[in-house]
Amino acid sequence: MKFSEHLVFLREKKNVLQKDLAEIAGVSLHTYQRYEYGEREPQLSALIALADFYDLSLDELVCRKR
Repeated sequence: MKFSEHLVFLREKKNVLQKDLAEIAGVSLHTYQRYEYGEREPQLSALIALADFYDLSLDELVCRKR
């Protein structure tokens, strides 16, 4: 699964709005939407905030497999 697809999956699973996740990540709604569309990659601070919200490691959040 791509990172952008994973963000959509996680959001829908928790039934959270994009605007709420944008606030959690400290970015605008438009910027967060671009993450989900695969048009932009988050900065580390946003990744950490999202990983904390979903209670995932950064590797799990970004679908990194070793």
